[in-house]
Amino acid sequence: MPKRSRTRQLSSEEKRLWSHVARHVKPMKGKRLPVEPEPEDKPATASAPQAAAAVPVLPPLPPPAKPALPPLAPVERKTLQALRRGRKEVDSVIDLHGMRQEEAHFALLRFLHRAQGSGYGLVLVITGKGGAAVAGGLFDERGVLRRMVPHWLRLPDLRHVVIGFEEASPQHGGSGALYVRLRRRRGTG
Repeated sequence: MPKRSRTRQLSSEEKRLWSHVARHVKPMKGKRLPVEPEPEDKPATASAPQAAAAVPVLPPLPPPAKPALPPLAPVERKTLQALRRGRKEVDSVIDLHGMRQEEAHFALLRFLHRAQGSGYGLVLVITGKGGAAVAGGLFDERGVLRRMVPHWLRLPDLRHVVIGFEEASPQHGGSGALYVRLRRRRGTG
């Protein structure tokens, strides 16, 4: 028993109506699609069994997905111990506290890209702990940058730069700073 097509053919009246609508619709700004000419109506000469046996046209395959980056990893325990004991230093430091959110985001992006380009592996990002929250105020939470920087570090536009991050030890700012591990640039040692 041949399979029945789930889509029905348009009648000549429906085709005429659709053609009229398609000609008079104004596309949205930036959404213009190339217009293909409508095939002329031909008398139906194919028999029903031949039409049912026709191979269905499949939609084109979507483009291959970009390879997913591995999840963010915390800074290694040995590295944290060496930092706390003063045996290891961070390669570079940026101090964001006192900046507005948009300004801090731009400065962080620029800093991390430059640090990666310089071959740095571990940097310190100082966010500040945030001022005391005003009770009952519109923004009861304190430390906007303290909350936002970890969010920014997880975003896709920084995943090719950042391996992971961890709260800094007290001598480097504690909860108001982060150690950030950077990926090596491809093509460098």
